[in-house]
Amino acid sequence: MAPPSSLPNSHKKRRAEQQSGRIYASSIQQLEEQVTAAVASKGSLNPLADLLDIAQEATDPSSLTKALYALYRSFVTILTNGLLTNTPANEEARTVRTWVNDRLHEYTELLVSLLKDEDTTIRTSALKILLSIQKHLSSSLSKAESSSKPQPQFHISHFKRIVYGLLFCPPSPRSNSSHKRTKAESSSPKHDGKVELDVRDLFVEDYLSVHDDVRWFFLRESANLLSTWSKSEHPNAADNLLSFLESLTTFPTDSAELNSWLVEELGARPPKAKTSNAEDDEDETEEPEKTPNGEDEDDWRKFFEDEVTVEPKSTDPKKPSVRLHKLTIHQSVHSLASHRAMFTRTWLALLPLLSIGPSEQSKALTTRALNVMHRGVLPHLTRAILVMDWIANCVDYGGTVGLLALNGLFTLIKEYNLDYPSFYTRLYAFLDRDVLHVKHRARFFRLTELFLSSTLLPATLLASFVKRLARLSLTAPPAAIIMLIPFTYNILKKHPALMVMIHRAEDMASGESDPFNASEPNPTLTNAIESSLWELHTQRQHYHSSVSTLVRIFEEAFTKPSYSLEDFLDHTYTTLYETEAKRRIKKEPALAMEPTQKRWFITAETEEETTLVDRVDTLWSFS
Repeated sequence: MAPPSSLPNSHKKRRAEQQSGRIYASSIQQLEEQVTAAVASKGSLNPLADLLDIAQEATDPSSLTKALYALYRSFVTILTNGLLTNTPANEEARTVRTWVNDRLHEYTELLVSLLKDEDTTIRTSALKILLSIQKHLSSSLSKAESSSKPQPQFHISHFKRIVYGLLFCPPSPRSNSSHKRTKAESSSPKHDGKVELDVRDLFVEDYLSVHDDVRWFFLRESANLLSTWSKSEHPNAADNLLSFLESLTTFPTDSAELNSWLVEELGARPPKAKTSNAEDDEDETEEPEKTPNGEDEDDWRKFFEDEVTVEPKSTDPKKPSVRLHKLTIHQSVHSLASHRAMFTRTWLALLPLLSIGPSEQSKALTTRALNVMHRGVLPHLTRAILVMDWIANCVDYGGTVGLLALNGLFTLIKEYNLDYPSFYTRLYAFLDRDVLHVKHRARFFRLTELFLSSTLLPATLLASFVKRLARLSLTAPPAAIIMLIPFTYNILKKHPALMVMIHRAEDMASGESDPFNASEPNPTLTNAIESSLWELHTQRQHYHSSVSTLVRIFEEAFTKPSYSLEDFLDHTYTTLYETEAKRRIKKEPALAMEPTQKRWFITAETEEETTLVDRVDTLWSFS
C-alpha cells in the first residue's frame, strides 16, 4: 500500500492560495496607508521597502498587481509632495531623498522586467504605470526648476529605462519560481528577448503615435541605445525597434500638428530661437546643454549640424536660419525639423544592423524595412538620399529583397532626383526564368509596370523588356503567360514605336535567325527592336484555351483600352482549373463514335447458351 501523499490536494492548495492572497491584500493596504501617513507627517518611509519586497516576491498575479498599484500610488504621493525634487534642507533630508530614489529605481527595474511577463494584464499594467510615473516625474521636475528662466523638463533617466525594456526586453522575475535560469532556459522562446505584441501595440497606439514628446525622446534614446548595442547579448534589439518603427503609421508633416504632449508642461510655446548669420555660426560656439542628471543633450543636433536648419516663416531669402544644435530641448520638441532629424538619425542607426547575410532572419528584417521604406520612411527623412547606399546594396541581393529595394530606388529617382543611370539595367537583370515561377511574381509585375510607365523611356529599352518576357513565356506556366499578354499589350499600346515587333511576319516565315541577343546584360544593346515577338505568336497553339484565346488580341486592331493588370496577376493553376471546371458548355462537343452503354461485363450469346464475359480480362488477354 502506497504511503499517503504529504502534498495537499488541489482543493486545499486552492484554499491556501486564496488565504495567502487575502493576507497579502491586507498587508498591502496597511503598508500603503502607512506610507501615505509617513509622507504627510514626514515620518519613516520604511513601509515603502516592505511594499517593494512583497511585489518582488509575489507569484500570484492578483497580489502582484495590487502591490504594483499600491507602490504606484505611494510614489505619486511622494512626487506630489516634492520629496524627490525639492532641494534637501539638511543632510538627513538628503539621505532620505537618496534612499527613496533607490527604491524608485528598484521599482522601475521591476516594472521594466514585467514587460516580458507571461500574464497579459501584468505586462500592460507595467507599461501604463511606467509612462504615468514618467509624466509625474517630469511634471515635478519642471515645477522644481529654480533657474531664472525655468524650462519644462522631461525626466530622461527614467525614460531611458523604459526604452531599454522595450528594445532589450529583460526576462520577467516570475519566469521561473526559483528566479534562477539555466543556460538552456535562457535560450528558450520564453526568454527570446522579443517585445510582446500587446505591449508594442499599446505603446504605439496610446503613446508613440499620440504624444509628440514621447515620439521625439523615444527616437533619440533608441538611436543612443543602438550605438552601444551588443548583438550577442541582445540579438533581437534591432527586430524590436523595427517593429515599433514599422507600426508608426503617423508622423507630423506640419508644425501645427505638434500639439499633443504626455508632459503637459512641454506643451507651452517655447521662446523663439535666436537666429544668427552664417559667420556667427562658424565663430560662435555653444556649451552643451545639461540635463538635470548632468548629461549632454546636443549630440543629436551636431549630427545634423551641416544638413538641417529651422527656416523662419519669411519670404526674405537673406534672413538667417536657426541651426538645430542651437535649440533647447523645449524648442526642439516643438520643431518639425528636429522631429525629422530624430527620425532620420534613428533609421540611419538601424539600417546597418539589418545587414543582409545568409541568415533568414536578416533577410526577413530587411524585407520588412523595405516594405515601409517608400511610403513610411523616405518622405520624413531630412535628406532621403542618405539611405541610397543601403538600398543600392539591397538591390544586389536579388529575389524579393532586391525587388523591394528597386521600388525604394525608383522612389528616390522619381521624387528625390537621384541620378542612378543603371537602374533599368539592374531591373533587366531580374528578368530570368525564375521570375515567372516564384511566389512574388505578382508583386514583381506590379512594380515593373510602374517602372516602365513613363512615356519618355527609349523604345530600344522597352523593346528589350518586352522581348525578354516574350522569350520567357516559352517555358512559363499558363498563369504567368496570361499575365504577360496584357502586360505586353499595354506597353505596345502606350509606345507605338514597338508595333513593328508584331508586324514582322516575313521574318518568321523566312526562318532567319533572331537578331535578339539574350545574353547581353545592357537592355539598350540587345537589338530587340530589330526582332519580333514570334514567341507570343506561338502561344496561339497553347494547350490551355485561355492562353490561346487571349493571345489573339495582338492580331486585332489596338482600339481596346489598356487592360487593368490587377485582373490578371493572381491567377494560379487552381484558379485556372476552377474557371474551366465551372464554365458552362454552350454546345455539346462532337464525338467520333456513338456512346455505348457503360458495362464492365458484356453478354456473349451463342447457339447453345448465354454466358457473361469479363471485359477487362478480354482486353488484357494476349493469347
